[in-house]
Amino acid sequence: MKPTVAIVGRPNVGKSTLFNKISGRRISIVEDTPGVTRDRIYTEAQWRGKDFLMIDTGGIEPSGKDEILSQMRGQADLAIDMADVIIFMVDARDGMTAADEEVAAMLKRCGKPVILVCNKADNPGQPPVEMYEFYNLGLGDPMAVSSTHGLGVGDLLDEVVENFPEYSDEETDEDTIKIAVVGRPNVGKSSLVNKILGENRVIVSDIAGTTRDAIDSRFEKDGQKYIIIDTAGMRKRGKINENIEHYSVVRALAAVDRSDVCVIMIDAEEGVTEQDTKIAGYVHEKGKAAVIAVNKWDLVEKETNTMNDFRLSVKEGLNFMMYARSVFISAKTGQRVDTLFTEIKSALEQNSRRISTGLLNDVLNEATAMVQPPSDKGKRLKIYYITQVSVKPPTFVLFVNNKQLAHFSYVRYLENKFRDMFGFEGTPLNFIIREKGEGKQ
Repeated sequence: MKPTVAIVGRPNVGKSTLFNKISGRRISIVEDTPGVTRDRIYTEAQWRGKDFLMIDTGGIEPSGKDEILSQMRGQADLAIDMADVIIFMVDARDGMTAADEEVAAMLKRCGKPVILVCNKADNPGQPPVEMYEFYNLGLGDPMAVSSTHGLGVGDLLDEVVENFPEYSDEETDEDTIKIAVVGRPNVGKSSLVNKILGENRVIVSDIAGTTRDAIDSRFEKDGQKYIIIDTAGMRKRGKINENIEHYSVVRALAAVDRSDVCVIMIDAEEGVTEQDTKIAGYVHEKGKAAVIAVNKWDLVEKETNTMNDFRLSVKEGLNFMMYARSVFISAKTGQRVDTLFTEIKSALEQNSRRISTGLLNDVLNEATAMVQPPSDKGKRLKIYYITQVSVKPPTFVLFVNNKQLAHFSYVRYLENKFRDMFGFEGTPLNFIIREKGEGKQ
């Protein structure tokens, strides 16, 4: 489990700028797979060899002073709840405000490490005089930084890392499968969890967004231990009009990150929506094993090919996730919930699967003989060999003569050949292209 760091503070003090600076890049779309990461609220980062998760609690910026204070309380609640270390950012130019004082009082009571950061100290050397009044917050020595220019950020990260807790992995057995149930609001996630657990562990309501937090429940089925995580529904960005909704999305993304398998729930009456593609896109980007649960199937009028037609429409709507199998369930009646568990275990096995180098290269040689690698300006791509370097997801390195010639469409062709031969249903595959000798000193 990675430590979590949250940045809290008033609107426009520079939280998102610091978030981008620490993550080492502007969080943006890097491929055509839709993903929730574009909302810039949650990312992985590293400092001095230590990995951690970073939350930007920026969210929606309200207009009135009362709303700003309410938003800051919500941010503080999220940080206190989820974070191991809290960065409380204030504006060195503006000086201390009543909102700063109130949130500081909340953070002091939480018992977690809080680092007070005075942003917009843009000139090297002496910190601005206004900074000294922040000692009155009672949070220790303020640290002067400029998130825009990067001044003081290294010292800040040193302090952050110093305050990380020592995590042990004893809390979860290695043979416990962690399942995150994700999807839009009101798609039936809590009903499914309750059906599996056989009790009303999670509040179920027809009001969308009843589940505010990610809730963990342990259980055992057929001798296998599980933890199932019921997550808040993820709304479209434009519909997140409550502060609490923004924080629910953060919790849902965190649940995906710490899961082994994600059950992506889709409403059978509505089909695949744009928001479903975003949620599935995040699961795909994180390399998680995935099963698609089409819920409320008992409410759909059936004809001869209804299920097959719907399965095809799911593949079309989630065309970057063709590998994921669909199970048609009713969380209310329990229809096919046992089948869902069969698919969960199968997807995890495929996500953890290793193939020998010899077998991989046999398939590679056959694939390149059938369809020659591409060429450009008289130069042809040569693929020397392939090897698997890791699992969860299965990750392969292709050693080639020239990376520029390895067009994504040919890599996709190879991926399809490996899937034809080895299956890999329920898991994304990751291909890394390297030139021979690359990485050697």
